[in-house]
Amino acid sequence: MPEIFQFDFMTRALIGGSMVAILAPAFGLFIVLRRLSLIADTLSHVALMGVAIGFVTSIYPTFVALIATTSSAAGIEQLRSRGRLPGDAALAIFLYSSLAIAVIVISKSSGFNADLFGYLFGTVLSINDRDLWLIGILLLLVIVFVASFYAELTQSAFDQDLAHVSGVRVTATNLALAILTGATVTASMRVVGVLMVGALIVIPVLAALRLARGFRTALLLAIGFGLLSVWVGLAVAFYADLAAGGSIVLTTVAMLALAEVVGKAKDYFSARRVASDTGWSASTSSAQPEIDADQR
Repeated sequence: MPEIFQFDFMTRALIGGSMVAILAPAFGLFIVLRRLSLIADTLSHVALMGVAIGFVTSIYPTFVALIATTSSAAGIEQLRSRGRLPGDAALAIFLYSSLAIAVIVISKSSGFNADLFGYLFGTVLSINDRDLWLIGILLLLVIVFVASFYAELTQSAFDQDLAHVSGVRVTATNLALAILTGATVTASMRVVGVLMVGALIVIPVLAALRLARGFRTALLLAIGFGLLSVWVGLAVAFYADLAAGGSIVLTTVAMLALAEVVGKAKDYFSARRVASDTGWSASTSSAQPEIDADQR
């Protein structure tokens, strides 16, 4: 049995990290295709505000962060969908205001401590049973949501106007997606921290989109990249005595670089194959008149 599985905290970290690795890219694909990648960073700062308020009020910080991120995600989507503000402007307002509140709350309290530092950069190795239950319930909700509204999510991700004409309830679907994205950010911050949670949501998706040719394939690849990033990152962190959150994020970046190399190689060989086929067709067509002339 590998040494890494002999410790209960590593087992919980692998279970919790694996669930988050499924959650984050599953929503990240729809977010990236909507060109709303920065919503993850915005909601991570909102989560930091919630954590700071939770520490000051002595309420479970994850619960406060969950309320803050889901309500903020709903507010962002309402402002964006109704056209009151451009999407990037709505994100900027929520990002800077929540960050300002977090700074004020932290400065008026005891300041940074070990617990708050863990939320900033991830504490996957200290995940407890309550965190696992929270992530597990959220994962179940995500699976049910994506399975039930897969067609609607796919259509609205590519063309919201066409989806609306086709009868898709775009506003309700986007609102539910935004709320669950906020919840996913809250769950993910225990693994990689609020400052790096966007990487686990976006980067595996970018790697999958570089290699996949279909939407379903991209979704499965994104989840696969997320899982592999968590497993490799945790193993590196355990054996090299490194920060788990940073190791996971750097692993996702390395996989994106590898996907880019593989993608370029595929493009090169595809271009060579097309050129070869075109050359063969051209030579065949040029030889054809000679054959016809001989026959005449």
